Amino acid sequence: MTGDVGTYLASFGKAVGAGLTVVGAGIGIGWIGSRMTESMARQPEIAANIQTGAIILAALIEGVAL
Repeated sequence: MTGDVGTYLASFGKAVGAGLTVVGAGIGIGWIGSRMTESMARQPEIAANIQTGAIILAALIEGVAL
């Protein structure tokens, strides 16, 4: 099997970078969901505003991960 080590390392780096991006996005969205639930439990009268903001933030994080 002949191959360039540089090409292999570049492919490996891309795979690791993509994996870290997905993990980071998952952690970020999970954290937003956790804090959203906590905030809605503390102040149920503004739950709709909290939910709207959390959905927008989750969409932005997901967009960065893509």
